[in-house]
Amino acid sequence: MKTYQLAVIPGDGIGPDVIAESVETLTYLATLHGGFQFSMQQFNWGTERYLREGAMMPTDGLATLERGGFDGILLGPIGDPRVPDHITLRGVVLPLRQAFDQYVNLRPARLLPGVHSPLADKQPQDIDIICVRENTEGEYAGAGGRLYQGAENEVAIQTTIFTRKGTERIIRYAFEYARRYQRKKVMSATKSNSLQYNMVFWDDVFKQVAAEYPDIEHEQQLIDSLTARFVSRPESLDVVVASNLFGDILTDLGAAISGSMGLAPSANLNPERRYPSLFQAIHGSAPDIVGKNIANPIASIWSGQLLLDFLGEQEAATLLMRAIEEVLASEQAHTPDLGGVATTNQLGQAIREQIQTIAARS
Repeated sequence: MKTYQLAVIPGDGIGPDVIAESVETLTYLATLHGGFQFSMQQFNWGTERYLREGAMMPTDGLATLERGGFDGILLGPIGDPRVPDHITLRGVVLPLRQAFDQYVNLRPARLLPGVHSPLADKQPQDIDIICVRENTEGEYAGAGGRLYQGAENEVAIQTTIFTRKGTERIIRYAFEYARRYQRKKVMSATKSNSLQYNMVFWDDVFKQVAAEYPDIEHEQQLIDSLTARFVSRPESLDVVVASNLFGDILTDLGAAISGSMGLAPSANLNPERRYPSLFQAIHGSAPDIVGKNIANPIASIWSGQLLLDFLGEQEAATLLMRAIEEVLASEQAHTPDLGGVATTNQLGQAIREQIQTIAARS
């Protein structure tokens, strides 16, 4: 039997609650499947550790994960009002993405059956977007600094870094994804009318790569008007490839038009598998509902589904996605963000029960 090694980082706020549902669901699914299993090791890295020891994770944290031979990392949301966001983000999430060359951030935005979009009259077939976000450089590269802090002549510089290697590989991944999953079109998010160096460069690379995929339609659109298009014509969008910052913003909007941030999964991938890939909900730690057992666990569970797909366990991945869709379509176990009264545990349990029901039908 195949054993997959998983590192589990529950994170902050509602993180432990939603990660627990993801872990239980993956474990249950593996037991039911019978052809693979998970061996999981937990790492309690996050804000509480920072408050105790001054660091979100130990100095050898990345080395520990690399030496551990992990096939994937499950990560809960990171963040706490007691610590500035830029410290928490650069304490765990960005180091993992950059050190492990997880250059693909794959973020689906789908209106699932039984979920109501804030956009009038939109149906599930109208919102089915895959955002392929560059994940290791661009606006989040971390190059820059501040001088003369607090003085009248204070200067802050944040340098955006686009390399040909980084830009070409993320755009190529978007086209390969479209081809593999029989998607029809790749849209590039740009701002080359005002960013005359890095985004004109991005446009040039996009055109060069697109020419190698004559079977896939392609288009580019300025980020401001593309953002409006997410709202006005989401049905016209298929695969969207974007820089680190643009992809980050677009996918929060994608989650909103899909009905809830609680339904937004992601996969941070090292496609070559030289390092472990990371799977996480894109929502925050929601300190306002911590301890209330009402957080929607689907984003975390769906991230586990992306993990299964990446591991090549397509049968299990398909079964889990079908269970999520059927539970939501029934509208019997919706959490408050979806207009229901179900608890975190009840929604997670409903998905696991539906997995068994579907398996029994097959």
